[in-house]
Amino acid sequence: MIRTVVLDIGETLIRDDRYWAAWADWLGVARHTLSALVGAVVVDGRDNADAIRLLRPGVDIGAEYAAREAAGRGERLDETDLYEDVRPALGALRAAGVRVVVAGNQSRRAGDLLRALELPADLVVTSGEWGVSKPSRAFFDQVLTVSGTTADRTLYVGDHPANDIHPARAAGLRTAHIRRGPWGHWWADAPEVRAAADWSIDSLTDLQAIVKP
Repeated sequence: MIRTVVLDIGETLIRDDRYWAAWADWLGVARHTLSALVGAVVVDGRDNADAIRLLRPGVDIGAEYAAREAAGRGERLDETDLYEDVRPALGALRAAGVRVVVAGNQSRRAGDLLRALELPADLVVTSGEWGVSKPSRAFFDQVLTVSGTTADRTLYVGDHPANDIHPARAAGLRTAHIRRGPWGHWWADAPEVRAAADWSIDSLTDLQAIVKP
């Protein structure tokens, strides 16, 4: 029986459209160019940030991020960035007595922005706040620390096989792979992802049936 559901952030709860558009604008390239490069690194199974490195070889992404913030062009999130099923799905889980945790690879700033949205969640936390990021085992150890239950009763939901599904399974958690965003769609039917995921879902509303005793 699942007692806690932990959800990834990017392309699980929020669309990454604004994120990549802002980077394209900052780098001075057409938005479709960066989007195409994101698709290319997804197909190769590479890190998302490699799309930026393809445009600017040798770029210091951390320094560029700081420069964006200093220029008033840093991260932004509002209600329009959420997928439509987020609030009803998370609300239904909590109504069913399930603990809901949001935990993904995001900055401290993103954590503040997410909490400002007042999602129906018991905890919202990011890798930037924990000081560890996926796919590190230390990240999933932190997930278990805040889950309030055992690994076999904790479900991790995400779109990214290498960052979400495989490491969560290795840590003993149950896993649900969502067909959403570039990673979620491209890898949805890959045999190794299907084998690693306890469930494959198309919407967060599918979680309600999974957690029912």
